[in-house]
Parts: sequence; structure tokens; C-alpha cells
Amino acid sequence: MYITKSAYRALILMLLLLGAPLAAGATMGPKAQVPETTFDFGEIFEDRELTHTFVIKNIGDALLEIKDIDSDCACTAAESDRRIPPGGQGRIKLTIAPYSVLRKFAKKTKVFFNDPDQREVVLTMKGEAKPFIEIQPSHIIRFRGKPGEGLKGQVRFTSHLPDPWEITGFTTNIPQYIDVVVKAEKPGRVYVVEVRNKRQEAGNYAGVINLSTTSKQRPRLIMRVFAELSISSSESP
Repeated sequence: MYITKSAYRALILMLLLLGAPLAAGATMGPKAQVPETTFDFGEIFEDRELTHTFVIKNIGDALLEIKDIDSDCACTAAESDRRIPPGGQGRIKLTIAPYSVLRKFAKKTKVFFNDPDQREVVLTMKGEAKPFIEIQPSHIIRFRGKPGEGLKGQVRFTSHLPDPWEITGFTTNIPQYIDVVVKAEKPGRVYVVEVRNKRQEAGNYAGVINLSTTSKQRPRLIMRVFAELSISSSESP
């Protein structure tokens, strides 16, 4: 009866796992076993370096080689043991750069072996990154309407930091056009920045508000203001 090569290898592997002796000259070659292919960091803070080490086992009877490692993002760096002896194990250490740890993420890395039955495996690192400072609804305020209508906008800043946090002050490059008020909704945790238009003429303007904070992670926050002020044709002189 003819036995295919893959069936023969499967039989040899089963005999090895059962502890049965192999016939003289029998061989199965390198055999990669990866107990864990996905690691979930869970809920973490954004903008921090993340590292995890995956274990690679060689349950074959020949040297297992890691031929190549290819990450789907330049933000992921890899260190690994390239040669793993029979019965041994090696490691692949993957590190995600801080700038890429944002919102929900899933970084995939392909690992290529000289294992004839498993040429490659995909390792995944995932998680959900919370911001240190949550900004709602947006860091941008837009004014559209007539001059003198009392146009205003609010931005709420909520800290997820373990220690109390404060907005200590602000500067703006358009003080002639806007009034800014910072209110502590929940001191040490939630602050509201209210911006009011005070320009009385039609026209457009744009500017920046820089907020200073007590956080080492976020010592400065930036808001942007855009205004389009106009009057109807029936009101124009």
C-alpha cells in the first residue's frame, strides 16, 4: 500500500508523541509547534511601547530554522532565535512602537520556517488603547453664523490617569477674536473649555488654543478654532 509523504510524517509524529521507537533510518525533519499565536494586551493606555515573547518549539528530529520574519507594520520590531535544535525551543520577541498603540489595534507578523509541513505561521498582538486624556466631542471648534449671535462651543477633557490632573492655563494666537474659559467640572478629573466668538464683523479666521496641564504624559493639549462669519444679503448695506 502506498503512503503519501505527508501521511508518513503524520505517522512518525504520532509515534513520537506516543513514545514508540522509530525504525532505523526513519526521520520526520524539523517540526514547528507554536503554542500561542495570538496575545491580547486587553485595555491599556495609548502611546506606550508594548512587548510580548512568543515561544517556538521544535518537536521534530532535525534543526528548525526561522527563515524570515515579516511584520505588517514598520512599527513592529522583532528579535528571535533563528536556529532551534530538535526537542528544543526558541523565542520571538515582538515590540510595538508607542506611536502605533492607538484605539483598537491588531498587529500581525508572519514567521517563515524550514518545516516542510508548516512553512509559515502568523503571530498577532492586539488590544484596545485608551487615551490618557479623552477629548469630547473633538479638539476642533467651528463657528458658523452671524457676527454677534453669541456663537460658542465647548470641549470636555476627561483624564484616565491614575493621579489627579489639572489644566493649569492656556494661550491663544487669536485673543482678539475669542474668549476662553476653563471650568473644572470634576476637579482633578474632568475639565470643560468654553470658547466664545467675540468678533463683530463678517469674515473668516482660524487659530490655536494651547492648554497647559500637570500631566507628564500630556503636558500640553491643543485645540483649534475655525470661524466663518457672514451676514445675509438682505442685511448687507
